[in-house]
Formats: sequence, C-alpha cells, structure tokens
Amino acid sequence: MTKKRIHIISFDLPYPPDYGGATDIYHKIRSFHELGIEIILHVFLYKGKIPSPELEALTYKTHYYYRRSWVNPFWGRNPYVVSTRNSQVLLRNLLMDNNPILFEGLHSTSHLNRPELRNRNMVVRAHNIEHNYYKSLGDAERLWIKRAFYYLEAKRLKHYETVLEKASAIAGISPMETKYFHQTYGKASYIPAFHSNVDVVSLAGTGDYILYHGNLSIPENDRAALYLVEKVFPLLKEPCIIAGNNPSNALQKSISKYPHISLKANLTAENIFELMRNAQVNAIITFQSTGIKLKLLNSLYRGRHVVANSEMVKETQLESLCTIADNPIDLANKIRHCYSLAFNQEDINNRKKTLLHTFNNKENALALIALLQATSPSN
Repeated sequence: MTKKRIHIISFDLPYPPDYGGATDIYHKIRSFHELGIEIILHVFLYKGKIPSPELEALTYKTHYYYRRSWVNPFWGRNPYVVSTRNSQVLLRNLLMDNNPILFEGLHSTSHLNRPELRNRNMVVRAHNIEHNYYKSLGDAERLWIKRAFYYLEAKRLKHYETVLEKASAIAGISPMETKYFHQTYGKASYIPAFHSNVDVVSLAGTGDYILYHGNLSIPENDRAALYLVEKVFPLLKEPCIIAGNNPSNALQKSISKYPHISLKANLTAENIFELMRNAQVNAIITFQSTGIKLKLLNSLYRGRHVVANSEMVKETQLESLCTIADNPIDLANKIRHCYSLAFNQEDINNRKKTLLHTFNNKENALALIALLQATSPSN
C-alpha cells in the first residue's frame, strides 16, 4: 500500500458518533487520519441522514449511497441488513484502484465474495456475532412483528456469515468475538473498540446520584433500564437517574411510580458525559454479551464507581475495574456500598494502567493498518 490509502465501507453515517457502532467507526477514521492514512470512505445513508462535512474533512474522498430500506424485510434469503446495502455503484468505486478494503460489520459485506475483488486485501471489522445479537434483540422486543423479524434475521445472518471465509482477516471488537471468529474461520485478530476518550478524567470524591445511561430506543437498553427501575432501584433510597434518547412509554410509566427515580431524555452527548462524570455510581447492565459496550468504556474513562453485571464485562479485560453483581438484591447492595465510598486517586491510577494500554486508539489503529497491509497487492 505505497500511497497509504484504504477504502472503508461504513454501514451507517458515523457522524455524529452517537451510538456504539458509529463511535467505533468515527474514531477509527479520525485515528487513521492522524496517522496520515488517506481514506476513501463509502457511507450508506438512511433515516433522513445527510452528507457530513465533518467526515469529509477527515477523508481523501467520501462517497454516499442510499440504503434500499424500502425492501420487504421478510423477503429474501440474504439478511435484510446486507441486501439493502448492495450497491453496484459502490462496487464500481472499489474497482477504481487496488487499495485494501475495510468492511465495517457484516452489514457492509455484500461485495466481499465478488470475483472481481478476489485479489484484494479485505478485512472485516466484526462489531458483533450478528446472529447472536439479532436473537437477543428479538428476546428483548415486545412487538410481535419486530420480534419475528429479529428472529428471522438472526437465522439469515447465521447462514450468511460463512462469507467471512472470503476475508483476508477479521478484526474482532472484543476478546469473546475474536475467539469465536478465530475458531470458526481461523484468521481473527483482536482490535479493541475505538472511542472518544484520550485520558481517564474521572473525578475523585463523591457524587450524589446513581446513573444508568444508554440509547433507550434500542430494545436491549430499554429492557436493561426497565429491569433497574422495576427490580433494583426500588430497593434503594438514593437518587437514581435514567438518561438516554427516546425512552419507551412503558419505561416512562414505570419511572413515574418512584419519587427517587428520574428520567432525563434526549440529551446531547456532552450532557450525558457530564451526568456520567458527576454520578457517584454508574450502574450498567446488559442481557447479551455481544460486542463491547461503549457505555462501559465511557463510564470507566469518565465516571466514578461502576457496578455492572457479568454479561456486561464478560471477556472484556475490564472485569477488575468494576464491581460485579447479577441479581437485584446483590446489585442494590453493591450499589449502596459503592455509594458510601469516596472515589480516590488510587482508583483512577488503576484504571489508567488498564485503559490507556489496551484501549489506545493510536496503537490499535497501527495494528489494524498492519492487518490491512499484510497481504495487500502492489498498486
């Protein structure tokens, strides 16, 4: 790769980086740019999103494609998330040079098995074990039609996943995913999640509330918030806050029953970060252990005590930095205990030792560039 130029195919517009997948992609692009890599970015637009000058400032060239979201999601053998991102214009743009290609997620791999690209170095960034993730979305979904779609999509994704055999390498986002892909396809490397944090900025001392935050429009996050509101936070007397975008009616109704629990909805990222930083305890749980939870990383970089369940920290290399509990009574007791403990400089230093080594954007960008260069043909 003599010109240090790569293609990145993004399944969504990664700016603003307001959820986990977008955060990983945007800060990867930013890290590549800072290292002098020229990026030819391919972005699929949908849900009313428009081209981003902020992204274009970081790239050599940016191409936009409209996702074919009008397609019947119950029709076809291939996953809906893949077939709606199948663009012939994208293929023509990829064939204009011989540079390596980074596919962001299984969603973006519609051209991975094209014979025209067989001599290209093609790395897939695995954001999840997608069939497990979509099954978990189905498990969390209350509307039967959406639940049926998620279960169907999980089956299609499991069948389609064998396309990864065509990839030169797979870049797993967590140790658990990397282990699965290495055992299944034999060519996976662990490249930790890219994120917005440069240093640990947690505040020493104490805060005066407990926080759960997340994008509440995602069924998994809605389910976790409801669990905390209905089963854990009622066992506490301390002020509790649920913060995030688009809370469900069921969640709002549940919160209204308890005077010590409040909802802060549709805040900016900076508002969320401030809440995170000033909380005494960040309580974060999940019912599916796919991927790496950016809310966990952000809480550790910015917040004080973190109380999490086992699924949240499973094989993340972050277990030692969290207090872990797995049932309502234990969660409430651990939260109450942490609420009474001042967060000190030793706690901050312990986090720095782990986070600044493993989750260093620059070092991880260099590792990913090495994968992209490994078998890249000459231009």
